Amino acid sequence: MPTVEDVYSAVGEVLDPDLGLPILDLGLIYRVDVNEDRVEIDFTLTSPACPVGDLLLEDLQETVKARTGVQNVTATIVWDPPWNKDMMSEELKLTLGIPI
Repeated sequence: MPTVEDVYSAVGEVLDPDLGLPILDLGLIYRVDVNEDRVEIDFTLTSPACPVGDLLLEDLQETVKARTGVQNVTATIVWDPPWNKDMMSEELKLTLGIPI
């Protein structure tokens, strides 16, 4: 059984299709739960109007399945709290020139 850290490691490989940046560093992952043969992930998008939400959801599920071996992966888009740039990692903020 993978650990929560294993799942986060897998999630760290998933890139936002529009921005080409890791969704983990963007602060889009809100919750990861690992229960025996199941992984549940709550994530958000930078905007409700994001045109690649379905693509990102599929990529997230497939990457976690491939990296952890767990086939029962559920990713759910949530909107609360709304995403904002303060949720980004400090490293990504520095890379993009956003004040910390």
